[in-house]
Amino acid sequence: MFKRLRRQASRQGHDGARSAAPAAAGARGRVPDGCRIYAIGDIHGRSDLLDRLHEMIREDARQAGEPDKVIVYLGDLVDRGMDSRGVIEQLLEGPPDGFSAVHILGNHEAAMLDFLEDSSIGPHWMVNGGDMTLYSYGVPVPRNAVGGGPEFVDARKALIEKLPEAHLRFLKDMVLAHEAGDYLFVHAGIRPGVPVARQDPQDLLWIREPFLSATADLGRIVVHGHTITPEVEERPNRIGIDTGAYHTGRLTALVLSGDRRSYLHT
Repeated sequence: MFKRLRRQASRQGHDGARSAAPAAAGARGRVPDGCRIYAIGDIHGRSDLLDRLHEMIREDARQAGEPDKVIVYLGDLVDRGMDSRGVIEQLLEGPPDGFSAVHILGNHEAAMLDFLEDSSIGPHWMVNGGDMTLYSYGVPVPRNAVGGGPEFVDARKALIEKLPEAHLRFLKDMVLAHEAGDYLFVHAGIRPGVPVARQDPQDLLWIREPFLSATADLGRIVVHGHTITPEVEERPNRIGIDTGAYHTGRLTALVLSGDRRSYLHT
């Protein structure tokens, strides 16, 4: 699957910011009764912000009454920030007491897994922040090398040696989507007009258009990251919560309870 995703990456280009439009009014979705969901946007190696947001979630949950509390991590845990390894270590420790967790695969985790299979994608991964992931695992970052060159072959071998088995298992066990009530949680979005069960993994990890501009009912309210906006982008059919934490210091969590929505920010 990941080699197919690499080809999609070459067509989509690099991650980038997108200007936020004003939030649109619309019918509110619901999550199951007794459930409180915290969806966290792209972390990108900022273990410090994740630690801070977890504490905010704990405090928020102490004041709430729902017995079933779930944290959904929307992917892109790694790359760009300084401590990808620390983010995975933190998540391997498990969610805060009293919570369950769902870990959704992002395109950056897919690229990391791809690199572990094939060093030739190294240049693309490096330019999209993979160099910081190598750094966090103590792997020398290739310099002035071309795809498939010996520096990337050596870096792949070193990452395989230094990556704990538990980290690899965690990455491989990440899921592509999660549904709860009227909401669908994915990393990037979905292809409009295609049923959820028939979505292409490439779109779940990489799509921007035509998803971002879609105004039609998507079958679920889609909660996603992947596309950076200065503020949360809330539309009737989707909610984008990637607020660019790795460079803004603002990591966002969407809080869902019944038909209510609120947000937590670092």
